[in-house]
Amino acid sequence: MNIGFDGKRAANNLTGLGNYSRSLILQLSEFFHQNHYYVYSPKVKSAKQISFFLEKDNIHLKLPTGKQPGFWWRSVGVRKQLLEDHIDIYHGLSNEIPFGMHTGKPKIVVTIHDLIFLRLPENYKYIDRTIYNFKSKYACKFADRIIAISEQTKKDIIELYQTDPAKIEVIYQTCDDSFKELLPAPFKEKIRQKYQLPEKYILNVGTIEPRKNLLLIVQALANVPQEYKLVVVGKKQDYAKQVVAETDRLNLTERVIFLKDIPFSDLPAIYQLATVFVYPSFYEGFGIPIIEALYGGIPVIAATGSCLEEAGGPDSLYINPSDAGALAKAINDVVSNPALAAEMKEKGLLYARNFDTQPLARQLMNCYEELVKFK
Repeated sequence: MNIGFDGKRAANNLTGLGNYSRSLILQLSEFFHQNHYYVYSPKVKSAKQISFFLEKDNIHLKLPTGKQPGFWWRSVGVRKQLLEDHIDIYHGLSNEIPFGMHTGKPKIVVTIHDLIFLRLPENYKYIDRTIYNFKSKYACKFADRIIAISEQTKKDIIELYQTDPAKIEVIYQTCDDSFKELLPAPFKEKIRQKYQLPEKYILNVGTIEPRKNLLLIVQALANVPQEYKLVVVGKKQDYAKQVVAETDRLNLTERVIFLKDIPFSDLPAIYQLATVFVYPSFYEGFGIPIIEALYGGIPVIAATGSCLEEAGGPDSLYINPSDAGALAKAINDVVSNPALAAEMKEKGLLYARNFDTQPLARQLMNCYEELVKFK
């Protein structure tokens, strides 16, 4: 098959959806080498940083022809190029597909990561959520198959867009393979020294924004033993000012460490050095950081209310995302009970096997093959 992808993020974003897109395409190219994979992007921001991706012999980068503006080509003009390249399947990897793609050729797949802009509209500017909603609704209406990254996202698509459940398939995400290797102690100690990490710490990874709910961890930290510090890895938004103000109010400034611009290669060790990983987000499409922690053998505490139980499994702990007291108790239960922590690590690693790369890639390829059968 010739399989095309919306490659804007794969070719330009070095985090988040960019990592998801590149990992998915790389996995398919490795496990199903007989196919050709076409990545359609209006531009390439840094070819050097993604050269590992573009140099595969069955991955082909496709850029706009002529003088078409990038945004126009991605949304409309790419249709002609898909036909010229004899694409069998086109996969929109981030909630959208080009317009006019409902002729049956090629078959269209879209991944819907979340509909948080509808669940928590107050976290988005009006114009942004209007555009997101228009594109996502269009994609769900005209795609031949919708990939939801969690059961929660599938429920949201059905409820909010009145989509036929038979059209939706849940295929979970995995994390980068670098998180799946338990690292040797000397390397981890090198990373500890590099970032001056404490011996005992609670870890949180993610953008510092209201939805991620870092404020709750700070409030819980006040009731956690003094020797435990909080290490936060993530890009600061305006919400970070509230977090800093709360650390000052609670006299916790010396116990909260912010790390930014961390090389991706150092992040697995930062996970594996942590005592416990805490992720009390109000709403997620899935929760990749939880998977990264589980593969690293780290106990996980997360929030109820969206899909985090799907990511963390039955042996992680879950709290109400508005209850700082419950979070403090959960942290204290883990750090004061080595037997519980060891059980969570062991069973968490076992549960993480649900997100191993090859079975998820096979599930996606089965989806493609089924669509092509009925073209």
